Amino acid sequence: MRQTPLNAEHRAAGARLIEFAGWEMPLHYGSQIEEHHAVRRDAGVFDTSHMLALDLQGEAAKDFLGSVLANDIAKLKTPGKALYSCLLAEDGGILDDLIVYFLGGARYRLVVNAATAKQDFDWMEGRLPAGVRLIAREGLAMLAVQGPQARAKLFTALPEYRAAAAKLAPFSGAETGEALIARTGYTGEDGFELLLPADQAPDAWRRLLAADVRPCGLGARDTLRLEAGMNLYGQDMETSVTPLECGLAWTVDLNSSREFVGKHALHSRPRRFIQLGLVLEERGGVLRAHQAIRCEHGEGIITSGSFSPTMQTSIALARLPVSAAPGGRVRVGVRDKWLAARIVKPPFVRNGRILVEKETP
Repeated sequence: MRQTPLNAEHRAAGARLIEFAGWEMPLHYGSQIEEHHAVRRDAGVFDTSHMLALDLQGEAAKDFLGSVLANDIAKLKTPGKALYSCLLAEDGGILDDLIVYFLGGARYRLVVNAATAKQDFDWMEGRLPAGVRLIAREGLAMLAVQGPQARAKLFTALPEYRAAAAKLAPFSGAETGEALIARTGYTGEDGFELLLPADQAPDAWRRLLAADVRPCGLGARDTLRLEAGMNLYGQDMETSVTPLECGLAWTVDLNSSREFVGKHALHSRPRRFIQLGLVLEERGGVLRAHQAIRCEHGEGIITSGSFSPTMQTSIALARLPVSAAPGGRVRVGVRDKWLAARIVKPPFVRNGRILVEKETP
């Protein structure tokens, strides 16, 4: 397994380490639930160095991104602005989801998922026009500081980033020295993501922990992103699914004249299902991925599910028949029982606030 620049720090903090996408990563540091609550109520820090930053440079970089991203790169008019988008196959299936930052001039930075990093690089490199370079920044580490107190504690721990971070609007970033600091994240809370040289990461990590920022692992990251209604690549979306079928229609620029890979397929390919949320309304089990669903409109399947520490009940993202809608009821196969669940529109929790309440059937 590959190791991030913070592997020794994880071991020193007592992390339970597991394999994830070929990397040795922390699952938790003793209590996944406490880490989850720390991010919702205070501040936590995640090592996300397994993800890969790709720098794109060249006069035709913008046009190239316009040809391969489903979202419209022309939205990034000001240096520092960020855009969430999918890379699509010709048939409209999702190759990966990513964030792209406009760094100014003809420079962009993309952050892609660990499991798909090599295929993303090869796929894009094979389509590069003359004069455009794609550079894998494997010498960078990434830290995500998330939670209602993330801002104050980051400024205390790493005051050298305060000037750049304090003025950032949501979903934007700024270069400061060799680092890029962005007001983005994957938890449904405010906070920052830091991309910095790998040799600077251990010191930054230790200073954040000294400022009472709690180290958090993949377990809490997963329950936090699920509560926030955020997709996980490989579960809620993959190559067999289009953005229109997994709640990401808002990321697709279908109405302009711009051509991009997969656009024609999205216009012609029938939508087979929609993605909505579920809240379990009966005791007797926990909603999990791959559980079958029965409803009046047909059948479905859970793609991500877990017990929600914030809501104190079980929630899920699910693929349902296209005629299903929030407010409807379904039955979910949990072991040998069919338990009642209510259809809701994600997100479940954002900025520490529960957006969908549990109801009695």
